[in-house]
Amino acid sequence: SACSKDDRTRCFLKVQDGCNYFCTYCTIPLARGKSRNPSIATVVRQAEEAIAGGAKEIVLTGVNIGDFGRSTGENFIDLLRALDNIGDNDFRVRISSCEPNLLSDEIIDFVAQSKHFAPHFHIPLQSGSNEVLRIMKRRYTRELFAGRVAHIKQVMPNAFIGVDCMVGVRGETEECWRDYVAFMESLPVSQLHVFTYSERADTRMPEMDLPIVPQKERERRSKELHAVSERKTAQFYAEHKGEEATVLWEAKRIKNADGTDAMEGFTENYIKVYCPYDKTKINTFEQIII
Repeated sequence: SACSKDDRTRCFLKVQDGCNYFCTYCTIPLARGKSRNPSIATVVRQAEEAIAGGAKEIVLTGVNIGDFGRSTGENFIDLLRALDNIGDNDFRVRISSCEPNLLSDEIIDFVAQSKHFAPHFHIPLQSGSNEVLRIMKRRYTRELFAGRVAHIKQVMPNAFIGVDCMVGVRGETEECWRDYVAFMESLPVSQLHVFTYSERADTRMPEMDLPIVPQKERERRSKELHAVSERKTAQFYAEHKGEEATVLWEAKRIKNADGTDAMEGFTENYIKVYCPYDKTKINTFEQIII
């Protein structure tokens, strides 16, 4: 099956592979080929099999999943609708990473009123500077990105928003960097996944005649964004303390400081919570107060 499982609670369902975008820092189109996907019917069947096999959470993965439908003449929102119509009430779906230009208001609104989709988005931004986005050949501006985030928060105030951020690409001047950090500070996002740029053969960026960011400075910038991320996550957790949520308990056994056993789980909006270890709770949903 296309489903790869981690400790049997969560199932990663690959719905798409390859990419037709040629960002200047990225080797994926060469390595993975053109964007392609199975049919909606196939994905639904795989999801139904996973649920029948006990999966309570399905994570839709791919290289550029918002581009779903290219090889079958279908589209991403119809895939989401079909998955939401699967009978069993006792499961949830997360969308992994979706390009901001493909994460339409229609998709966001659908997730907000769906039965099974978690209020959790992961959106690659890569830079908060429009100048750098242009150098990277990304297909949107930071204004579009901020609009997507605002729309998510408008219809799902409790949504968790993770963002991919790259630091230290060619052409990321000090001015672009300050602009980037200020933009990240301003966004109501929950976590940043920070990647430090390294030159890759077979990409366009090494041929670009642009100022190079020294390695030490790249590392310093990465630390600075990590600190922004930690503040954002702490703030997100604090905002939701005391709220009701549904947690899916996982199988991993964790040791508390006092030597007792604990277990962990995630709420629908991706807040990690803990409770005393109880084998009967594994792979079950529970209503809790955060």
